[in-house]
Amino acid sequence: MSLFALFLSLGLSTVAQADSTGSAPISRIGSLPEPTPADLVGVSRPYRIGPLDKLEYTVYGIQDLSGEVQADVSGNISVPLVGVIMAAGKTPGELAAEIATGLRAQYVRNPQVTVNVKEIVSQIVTVDGEVVQPGTYPVLGDMTLMRSVASARGVSENAKLQDVVIFRTIEGQRYAGLYNLKAIRRGTYSDPAVFANDIVVVGDSKARRLFKDLIQVAPALLTPIIILLTR
Repeated sequence: MSLFALFLSLGLSTVAQADSTGSAPISRIGSLPEPTPADLVGVSRPYRIGPLDKLEYTVYGIQDLSGEVQADVSGNISVPLVGVIMAAGKTPGELAAEIATGLRAQYVRNPQVTVNVKEIVSQIVTVDGEVVQPGTYPVLGDMTLMRSVASARGVSENAKLQDVVIFRTIEGQRYAGLYNLKAIRRGTYSDPAVFANDIVVVGDSKARRLFKDLIQVAPALLTPIIILLTR
């Protein structure tokens, strides 16, 4: 099941449960809220290194083998004697252990290695659906919807540009915003901001199932439609 299908199934499940109780499943709001600092950090878990993170590694007692490095966009780093290592997805402790293993293979006796994250750059947005290269991309500077799509190498030939959804969680509440890339390009309304942990789904008409009642009165989607997905 794709990432979007999972979120869509969650949303439709919410709608079905709400309908059975007679309560409104969704509520329309004015604009997609910005996340709080706690939403950007997420729940407490071991930090895993990501692309473009800046790291400091220290080999105790061997200054020449210690240094600072920045992971590339693929999450790789290069360490003297060890070579290229995939750092992305590893905790600092796991990366330190891998560096130590590489040094032992180069006849460095009992290397003691520590890794610290100097600068976290790997705040990411997930871009899925009808884009050339779905995946996760770093949120750098003032990221917007159009820039996030460009990070994924743009839309595919079959993408429905009027069916672009941003999913965002704010203090446990899930929101969804439906946007029209053509309208944004024409300047009909502004390019919305995208934040870390957002999920952007491009050009999949199934997304409109969450907005079907509202779209009946605004089929052209000349303004964004923002809804709160209630539990």
